[in-house]
Amino acid sequence: MITESTTITIHTKGLADCQDITPRATEFVGSTGIQRGLFCAFVPGSTAGITTIEYEPGAVRDLTAAIERMVPQTIHYEHDARWGDGNGFSHVRAALLGPSLAVPIARGELQLGTWQQIILVDFDNRPRRREVVFQIVGE
Repeated sequence: MITESTTITIHTKGLADCQDITPRATEFVGSTGIQRGLFCAFVPGSTAGITTIEYEPGAVRDLTAAIERMVPQTIHYEHDARWGDGNGFSHVRAALLGPSLAVPIARGELQLGTWQQIILVDFDNRPRRREVVFQIVGE
């Protein structure tokens, strides 16, 4: 069993900014020589998440609109009352989406669907420099 890890940096705009990290994930998987196993992408922090989507403008707008309907920015959040930073909504959104994603690897490739990309979603209320940890366990 082999384990390989790396960390990438992404600069985001915040407010549900979606960034396609699939090319970087694919490049990392290819560089390891691992033929089968499990790839994980994890974003440290409590105001961003990782998921998959068909990364095209309409689907991305649909996702951000759905997130706004589920967890609106404009309502009261206890976190804001305590810390005064105005990003309570971003913590709730990130908790619902989750900080990580696992994707199987077969024949040295991520087993994503044809129209499926891995995305980082930054929910914070300001631009951020995000680190994303990639890790593979396999052979």
